[in-house]
Amino acid sequence: MAVKKQFSSFQELIESSKTPVLVDFYATWCGPCQMMNPVLEQVGAHLRDRLQVVKIDTDRYPNIASRYHIQALPTLILFKNGQPTERIEGVVQAPQLLQHLNSMI
Repeated sequence: MAVKKQFSSFQELIESSKTPVLVDFYATWCGPCQMMNPVLEQVGAHLRDRLQVVKIDTDRYPNIASRYHIQALPTLILFKNGQPTERIEGVVQAPQLLQHLNSMI
């Protein structure tokens, strides 16, 4: 499950996590992004001890989106040890995403 958290920097968030971090780059106006909400809830619930799910609103944090070259929404990036290791663009169903992430984490 995605949880709202305060952090002083995005870099601190992804580097301080003891588990891999799946970042959902989205926008509130994006229909496909809204379709990903229940998918990410399922993924977060299934992998709660092995993965942290974080949502980044690209309209509120354009510098972070630019840094990771976000050009399509939604875009998921998996960070391990503070480094991006996997990128998924577009809507993905929960079973496929779980299978893919299980092989990555």
